Amino acid sequence: MLTATDLACDRGGRRVFQSVTFAVGSSDYLELRGPNGTGKSSLLRLLAGFDAPAGGTLRLEGSERVAEAAHYVGHLDAVKPALTVRENLSFWREFLGGGDIHAALDAFQLMPLADDPASLLSQGQRRRLALSRIVLVQRPLWLLDEPTVGLDAASLTRLGALIAAHRAAGGMLIAATHADLTAQPTAILNMGELR
Repeated sequence: MLTATDLACDRGGRRVFQSVTFAVGSSDYLELRGPNGTGKSSLLRLLAGFDAPAGGTLRLEGSERVAEAAHYVGHLDAVKPALTVRENLSFWREFLGGGDIHAALDAFQLMPLADDPASLLSQGQRRRLALSRIVLVQRPLWLLDEPTVGLDAASLTRLGALIAAHRAAGGMLIAATHADLTAQPTAILNMGELR
């Protein structure tokens, strides 16, 4: 169970959001909604451990830090252009402490591109590579920021199937998205109401 109580976030000297309280348990999907600039990405970055909260508490049962139990895929794909697709995944495998590169390549049909430099990938291919990290190493919490951007219909279907399998296995998902993830959220947090 991930529990947030009265979280607040400041960026650039201004309060982005305050009084954010929620609980996400096994198999839950919390969807973050609201117009651009209401703090959806800021909340995901805070949960991932990139930013410290300006107030409130964050607790994940069984883990000292939420970031250690989470996969975060943000707006930037975190792809090293000088490395091949396989080398990018090798980097993440080492960074994350293990993982199955073959499964990650297969999850988003990246096997034919495995030895291509990431600099040659299209936007959709780069997004698929970034998302393949959620398969590379199993983690109970997925934090996804607009994960569907740049994906074609086949990749959206694959992402939907991966989300369904993750939740069926007890995994948790928190996502900010303007598109349908083919998954019904168990709760919705409208960030536009928390300013």
